[in-house]
Amino acid sequence: MTEATLSITNPEEILALFGPRDQHLRKLRRLFDVSITQRDGHIRVSGDGQSVERAMRALEKLRLVSRKKGQLSPGDVETAASEEGAIVEGAAAKIILGDEEIDVQHAGRRIKPRTAGQARYVEAIRKFDLTFATGPAGCGKTYLAVAMAVEALRSNQIRKIVLVRPAVEAGESLGFLPGDLRAKLNPYLRPLMDALGEMVDFDQARNLMEQDVIEVIPLAYMRGRTLNDAFIILDEAQNTTVAQMKMFLTRMGERSKMVVSGDVTQQDLPRGVTSGLRDAMRRLAKIDAIGMVRLQASDIVRHHLVQKIVEAYDDVGHHESNTVHGESKDQH
Repeated sequence: MTEATLSITNPEEILALFGPRDQHLRKLRRLFDVSITQRDGHIRVSGDGQSVERAMRALEKLRLVSRKKGQLSPGDVETAASEEGAIVEGAAAKIILGDEEIDVQHAGRRIKPRTAGQARYVEAIRKFDLTFATGPAGCGKTYLAVAMAVEALRSNQIRKIVLVRPAVEAGESLGFLPGDLRAKLNPYLRPLMDALGEMVDFDQARNLMEQDVIEVIPLAYMRGRTLNDAFIILDEAQNTTVAQMKMFLTRMGERSKMVVSGDVTQQDLPRGVTSGLRDAMRRLAKIDAIGMVRLQASDIVRHHLVQKIVEAYDDVGHHESNTVHGESKDQH
């Protein structure tokens, strides 16, 4: 038997969390097969270890939703529960969390978090000057970071956006690729440009880049710089070395924000080379002023098949890692 406690001192928050006549509480008990009680501002969850952990995560998500919306719907409860592995009959397909929009001031574009994980990601970027985010392809790591950068620029919180990506992904050097510098960089930086293009008109983006208000550059070009009043995004950070990551993080200047994102399962570094993203998240884990968000397959918002594909590859990877002996898991 495992027990965990969640402290909530605000009576209105407890009422919102439990729902009318405790209907949300009863649903959570049934879905996770746990006991949930409340006394003196403490919510106690007891039962099987994994069930308690999942129920606690669902409660934390629901507390965040209730703070944003002031109330909870049955759909919110079902969504949070299903994201934590509960089997919900007819669960809402659309995530209701994340009503707070990201204002990119683009006609026809309404951008907001679509999953609980994405909501935590956006909240972390707003709260912290440095945020790390990991997660599989399609969960919005790059897209939401670029949207937050555009919002910060539009609202004059910053004067410059710098979009950065490692330009060497499989041991290749730019010098060995065909074409001029622009042609060499285009394949590496295109995903960042694609995200930017959905939020800023083409002509406007081109003008901002000509004025050096928006920079899209390879990681190597960050050396020796200090960026003040800037929003800096490092994409595909799993393909940085430890030295490159240290160099990048120390570029942060006054009144700047940094977002570092990557998918640790898609590392293209040579065998035996430690990922700068893994290393940094381990080294900096105890610094409270740094945000760290781990997105999951449930946060994927691309075509519905993408989530199933990612899960299928994860299942195969876990099976292979359990059958291969004598090699570090970081090398797979």
